Amino acid sequence: MTVSIIVPCHNESGNLKILHERVSGIMDACGEPWEMVCVNDGSTDDTLLQLIALHQQDPRIHVIDLSRNFGKEAALTAGLDAAQGDAAIPLDADLQDPPELIPELLAQWRDGYDVVNAVRLSREGESWLKRASAHFFYRAINRMSVVDIPADTGDFRLLSRPVLDALQSLPERRRFMKGLFAWVGFRSTNVYYHRAPRHSGKTTWNYWKLWNFAVEGVTSFSQVPLQLAAYLGFIVSGLAFLYALWLIISTLVYGNPVKGYPSMMVTLLFLGGVQLMALGVIGEYLGRIYEESKHRPLYLIRKKWNKL
Repeated sequence: MTVSIIVPCHNESGNLKILHERVSGIMDACGEPWEMVCVNDGSTDDTLLQLIALHQQDPRIHVIDLSRNFGKEAALTAGLDAAQGDAAIPLDADLQDPPELIPELLAQWRDGYDVVNAVRLSREGESWLKRASAHFFYRAINRMSVVDIPADTGDFRLLSRPVLDALQSLPERRRFMKGLFAWVGFRSTNVYYHRAPRHSGKTTWNYWKLWNFAVEGVTSFSQVPLQLAAYLGFIVSGLAFLYALWLIISTLVYGNPVKGYPSMMVTLLFLGGVQLMALGVIGEYLGRIYEESKHRPLYLIRKKWNKL
């Protein structure tokens, strides 16, 4: 039974050699046939050259070079689509997720589980703000989504062949992979580990990208923002109706004094802000529909090295 290790790569030249050494040592000790599918996602350093050199050194290393940077979700999908193994394990090239956990993932797979999630107990080398925001995001999205997305779990996990086939049947272009892994179901379990700092280089994920990633996850698996916009509209309308009643009663009782300009402007700006916020939420979902309607491919491959 072949095991496929899926590695999306974007400017990871400082990590590839040690990644190969650690993965090959662990997989050879496991005694399972294996392959490592490395997807170059538009790197601007010498990542591709190093991947080709590793392929020439070890034919089990397969290289897929995308035509440009399509983003991690697309690169991960390209690797999963190309996997030939009976099970696949997505693994970040920065070595924050330890390859040494792979034997434990395989053991749970042999016990009959189709999905084995690697759950983070700690996140070394990350700021308290990033840890806190990640903690909040997973709890918040599970409150809003009908799909239970495992908390504190990234892409690092084991997926059996039936799960891979199910993922390939999903047609959407804008993909939130952590949600899709959970959506397909199948029998799953967890293993736990402490996440290490990056081995080399700097992450390209800034807080703006993380915010957009969170919005992508919420809009992919929840309609709660649309419902909240509707509820907010009802609340504002109710308050406006009560305010109108108060104006009528106060006019009948106290007369009709001229109202001030500031209160009028505050009311107009508040209502305008509520309307723009609701339109923004609707626009986010409408943009997803627009992207899906174009039916463009999720990624384009420039060249492959030794991928059958």
